[in-house]
Amino acid sequence: MKRTEMLQEVRKMRFQEIYGNWTERRLTQEEAARVLGVCSRTFRRYINRYEEEGLEGLKDKRLTQASFRRAPVDEVFALTEQYKSRYSGWNVKHFYSWYSRAGGKRSYTWVKKTLQSKGLVSKSKKKGVHRKRREPSFLPGMMLHQDGSRHEWVEGKRWDLIITMDDATNEHYSMFFIEEEGTESSFKGIKEVISKKGLFSSLYTDRGSHYWHTPEAGGKVDKNNPTQFGRAMRHLGIDMIPAYSPEARGRSERAFGTHQGRLSKELAYHGITDMEEANRYLTEVYMPAYNEEFMRPAREQGTAFIKWMGTNLDDILCEQHERTVSSDNCVSFEGKTLQIPTDEYRCNYIRIKVRVHRYTDGTLSLFHGPRKLADYDPEGQWKRREKEKTELQSPNRHISHRAGKALRATPYVPFLPI
Repeated sequence: MKRTEMLQEVRKMRFQEIYGNWTERRLTQEEAARVLGVCSRTFRRYINRYEEEGLEGLKDKRLTQASFRRAPVDEVFALTEQYKSRYSGWNVKHFYSWYSRAGGKRSYTWVKKTLQSKGLVSKSKKKGVHRKRREPSFLPGMMLHQDGSRHEWVEGKRWDLIITMDDATNEHYSMFFIEEEGTESSFKGIKEVISKKGLFSSLYTDRGSHYWHTPEAGGKVDKNNPTQFGRAMRHLGIDMIPAYSPEARGRSERAFGTHQGRLSKELAYHGITDMEEANRYLTEVYMPAYNEEFMRPAREQGTAFIKWMGTNLDDILCEQHERTVSSDNCVSFEGKTLQIPTDEYRCNYIRIKVRVHRYTDGTLSLFHGPRKLADYDPEGQWKRREKEKTELQSPNRHISHRAGKALRATPYVPFLPI
């Protein structure tokens, strides 16, 4: 029984008792009205309605009449049909954001109750015990979260969604799909943030093997033995913070809950099944709309981002491996043979320590100290630079070669004093 109906029944029983005392002259009208909590004039109206219609006459007429603010039946029918035909399975908040963009004027509560009354969405379960949440950072750029979620974003395909978001404002700076989360995807997300906003102070991550070395499963991370990603963050001066439980990453976990509830349905709605097209939709449509709806102002004005002034960001946000050059001026790297081309600085690089850089697109480079020796494609084939290509195509190249050969054939004449 609803609360209003129960109060009606209680009021009728109380009136019957007070009415009996009044008819037996144990109470005056003023005393009876005071006991009921009404004025004497209202009590006299109750008496007239009771004597004419009985207890049914005491019912509040407002409960039997439709409110003038009630939505028309046609509007309710149109809303439910639209949800069933095109948005079935969407949660109420997600559906309401599209409903309001399309010009809907009703409140969120009305939409939620309408869908619940028709059985189209279920009521959420009662939340658990109260826990005090960690306060967000004061300024944008003080702390960023990076995490990945593996999910069936497109029917029959499981991809990893990588997001990099701000702790202070909840703004998403980078979102993209990839086949599998790893070092390259982490570098890509950080590069997009630095290119857009600049350097930030700290990064909050899980204890994935591409972020941290963990000597014991489930134990503490080894901060003195950084991974490739940790080495790059240390180079940039970004402090890395490990999370030891899913609850510690509550902000990114809640964001993924929203994305899993919305993004897969939007991709299906637009008929997107290709990863490249899905990444384009993320960048151009979904992420701006998400930030507009969920982004909040920071607790303080200003920013902790520092503009990136360097030019070699790709050579920092990459894997770096040390190798020793073999006797044929080649470097072996993961089954590939990288041939070092001749240059004007050294006759050879035999037994010299060099660095192999592997970038996020799979291409490779060789470095000797700060100097780049050569670039290679993902298969290990040397990529000639434009200057070298021009010299090879120059018509004077053969002339200078013959001249050099003739010069070397000239006999040596020692210098004799006069």
